[in-house]
Amino acid sequence: MAYRDVRTVLVVGAGAIGTSWAAHLLRHGLDVVLVDPDRPALERARTLAAAFIEEGDGPADTLDHLTTTTEVETYAPAADLVIEAGPEVLDVKRDLFGRLDSLTGMDVLLTSSSSGLPPSSFAGAAGRHPERVLVAHPFNPPHLVPLVELVGAPTTAQSALRAADAFFTGVGKKCITLRTELPGHVVNRLQAALWREAYDLVGRGVVSVADIDTAIAWGPGLRWALLGPFATQHLSGGAGGIAHILEHLGPPTAEWWKDLGDPILTPDLCAAIVAGMTEEMDTTGQDEDGLRARRDATLRGLIRAKEEAGLP
Repeated sequence: MAYRDVRTVLVVGAGAIGTSWAAHLLRHGLDVVLVDPDRPALERARTLAAAFIEEGDGPADTLDHLTTTTEVETYAPAADLVIEAGPEVLDVKRDLFGRLDSLTGMDVLLTSSSSGLPPSSFAGAAGRHPERVLVAHPFNPPHLVPLVELVGAPTTAQSALRAADAFFTGVGKKCITLRTELPGHVVNRLQAALWREAYDLVGRGVVSVADIDTAIAWGPGLRWALLGPFATQHLSGGAGGIAHILEHLGPPTAEWWKDLGDPILTPDLCAAIVAGMTEEMDTTGQDEDGLRARRDATLRGLIRAKEEAGLP
C-alpha cells in the first residue's frame, strides 16, 4: 500500500495535545483541520496555537492555514493524514476510529496520540482498513519536544509504520518504532519506573518532593537531556565503556533493584505528594504559567544547542 503525500492533516481533539500538534504542523507549512465537538475548546485552541507559533517565530500567515470545526464528516474526506488526540478512553477511541475509517480514503494513515493504550485495542474498530491504524505517541508538548513513539497493532502494515516514520521525521520529529505492543509504550514505562521509586522515597520520608526534583533536574537529568541512559553509562565507563560499567557497577545495581520500592497510591501518599509540590512552588516563589514559559523557552534553546553540537 502506498500512502498519500501529506498536505492536509486532520487533528481530532482540541485539548492540550491536539492544539500543540496543530501548532507544530502549521509551523511546518501544512494545512491543519482541528476538529472537536466543543466549540469553546476550538476557540481556546486557536488562541493557544497562535501563541505557540509566535513563541517559535512562525510566519505571520501561519494561522491562516488552520481550520477549526465541529464537523468531522465535512472535512475528513479531504484529509491526507489523521492524528487522533481525543480522550484516553477506549470506547471513545473505538468510536472515532470506526468513523474515521469510513470517512477517509484507504490510503490515509490513521494515527493515535494515545499515551498508553495499545493500538490493537482500537484498530479493529476500523473494519475496512485496520492495516493503516497505529499509535504515534508524542512527548508533551508536541510543538516543542521532538520524540514520537510509533506502535503498530498485529494488523498494522509495515508500510504504514514506514510511511508514518517518513512523515513525522519530515516534520522534525525523532521517531522510535516499537517491535511489539506494551501498555504505556516505552517512554511512559521508563518514566513510571522513576516515578515509582520517587513516590516510594517520599512516602518513606527519605526526602522531600523538592529534593527529588532537585536530584534529577541538577543531576542525571542534565546528562539525560543530552544523551540517553545507555550512552551516558558508556561514557561514564572510561576506556572500558559500558562493558566496564556492567562489570564493576552491575552487581551492586542488581542489589539496588531488589531494594526498590513498590508503593501503593494511598490517599495519604497522594496527599503528601500534592502537599510537597505545593510547598516546592511556594518556597521557590514560582507561578505555574511563568515556570512553564521559562521551561519552554529553555527547551527551545536546549534543542537548538543539541542540534548545533551534533548530538544524536
